[in-house]
Amino acid sequence: MPSDLKPEPYRQAVDEFVLLWGEMASAWGINKTMAQIHALLYAESKPLDTDTIMRELGISRGNANMNLRNLLQWQLVYKVHFKGQRKDYYSAEKDIWNMVATLIRERQQREIAPIRENLIALYESFQSESMETEEAQEFRERIGNFIEFLEMFERFTNAMLPYINKKNLKFLKQLVKMAEAHQSMKKKPGDPVVNKKNQDESYE
Repeated sequence: MPSDLKPEPYRQAVDEFVLLWGEMASAWGINKTMAQIHALLYAESKPLDTDTIMRELGISRGNANMNLRNLLQWQLVYKVHFKGQRKDYYSAEKDIWNMVATLIRERQQREIAPIRENLIALYESFQSESMETEEAQEFRERIGNFIEFLEMFERFTNAMLPYINKKNLKFLKQLVKMAEAHQSMKKKPGDPVVNKKNQDESYE
């Protein structure tokens, strides 16, 4: 069904989803337009060509092409070819597990890893004689703690990605339960009590 013939409530729902996904863009490590294109393609059952994407989002061809290239590189969208058609059509990855795994992996590679590498270089620069003051060494220790955290975060992410890729929801639920059980053991008197029965049922 062409986009201009869709029922109004459905069009409104798609528009709202596109806006919400665009607002979440910074959390995923992508720009707003890139997120909105992805949201539009995710919401649509059928592939869309560049002209339709431009019209739906009110963006220029250059902006559309640049962000479509980025989405292709991130493997969040893919091209679809129709026999007899010269236009390129695009569709989004519809499997939420694959989509989230891709976003996590790409953000780690493009943002977390470079930050860690730059911090390591900064940490090593403290080896010079001019940086042997007590204050400098304390700062060096804080940078070291930051590097240690990022390394653990990367290890945790790399360990979890295979379970996300395999859609192993059972294991992930068990992991969450373990973390929540550990937190409940650390609760102090006077802390709010969680209804554990209802909480466990939510994971069934």
